[in-house]
Amino acid sequence: MAERAQPKPATLPLPGGRPGATVRLHPLVSGRGAVPPAYLHRDEGRLAGLKAFGLGARRDDWVPIPFVSFLVEHPGAGPLLVDTGLHPSIGLDPALNLGRLYGWIMRDALASPEESVTAQLLDRGLDPREIATVVMTHLHFDHTSAMTELPEAAFLVDELEWEAATAPFALLHGYVKRHFSPELDVRLLDFDAAEVDSFTTFGRSLDIFGDGSVRLVATPGHTDGHVSVVLRLRDREALLCGDAAYTMRTLERSDMPGRTADDHLFRRSLREMQRHLEQTPGTLMVPGHDLECWEALESVYE
Repeated sequence: MAERAQPKPATLPLPGGRPGATVRLHPLVSGRGAVPPAYLHRDEGRLAGLKAFGLGARRDDWVPIPFVSFLVEHPGAGPLLVDTGLHPSIGLDPALNLGRLYGWIMRDALASPEESVTAQLLDRGLDPREIATVVMTHLHFDHTSAMTELPEAAFLVDELEWEAATAPFALLHGYVKRHFSPELDVRLLDFDAAEVDSFTTFGRSLDIFGDGSVRLVATPGHTDGHVSVVLRLRDREALLCGDAAYTMRTLERSDMPGRTADDHLFRRSLREMQRHLEQTPGTLMVPGHDLECWEALESVYE
């Protein structure tokens, strides 16, 4: 038996697209943690990399962050998710889901089974088995933790991200291969395929339902195959940055995070997002781990 999921190419557009469709957006928080200040915003100098992991920072000065995902309701395709948030077991014993290394790192995470994505779906009257599609912004452990809780879903993943996540020593780069269970249906996105197009300021985009309501835009840099999501709401757009920007400070001031897979690509992706906001005023911009921003979000956007 295979050790992990055996991916197949994604076939787009997915069924259910409707001309002019708009979607509803539910931001979901499945837990909270804390990171050194230099993890979110780089402290320059020779020890910058170590400071990102807490060198010289008192634990009391660490910054609280949310662990997040999104429910998107499409009028023809039904409900889909962006990322999976934390597994229900994280608040009880994180090592069960994350292994010893990241279990230790997440030992102080505040999470409960009632906050898990599956519990929040049930609270909204949705059976997790109704989720047919999950868009993965990337495959770091805090985004993949609950993949196995969505057994009927197809997971859309950039093929470069899958390569990075399954490479030797991927654990040292934030990936937990046990999350990619053999029974999962992983579908790989090729951002060099013929159907790829530009969209506003983004050089590479995929319209997953063919109706413009849910667009995936390539935003590499945080990881090799990071993807952000542009949604068409009733009166405006929403840009789900994922970890292409941890905070509004990075979006507004271009402050770099402590570590990236590729600084040049990160800056290029960040500039594409910033220019998109300039060209489409009123866009709802949602960074990946900005607690202040997330606490100000509404429970649902239409």
